[in-house]
Amino acid sequence: MQGKIVGYVTVGTNDLDRARKFYNELLAELGGVEMTLSERFCFWNVAGGQTVFSVFIPYDEAEATPGNGAMVGFPAEDEAQGRRLYEKALALGGTDEGAPGHRMETFYAAYVRDLDGNKLVFYHTDM
Repeated sequence: MQGKIVGYVTVGTNDLDRARKFYNELLAELGGVEMTLSERFCFWNVAGGQTVFSVFIPYDEAEATPGNGAMVGFPAEDEAQGRRLYEKALALGGTDEGAPGHRMETFYAAYVRDLDGNKLVFYHTDM
């Protein structure tokens, strides 16, 4: 388990089929592969990756809402891929949460919200 900081990240959804379509198309550029599916959740992994991303319909049967201050970061190979992922998310119905650009000299980021309002960032760092 050394080197593993986060095992998995989960965001909520109110429409699993819609979320699956959004993330299958969006994560394809990162090599994301849907690996587990049930009527309540779906998981994706990237070959060789240690962290899994998932969407869940909440177990308490309450409406899924985005966490205030919560965000999922997807590393991009370079700034161009970060911009492509941002543009793809918008084309798939996501909304802008911060245009691509440098936030610090060594940190490039592009922010969106998915179809359920969960905040995502596609980033590249020179650190």
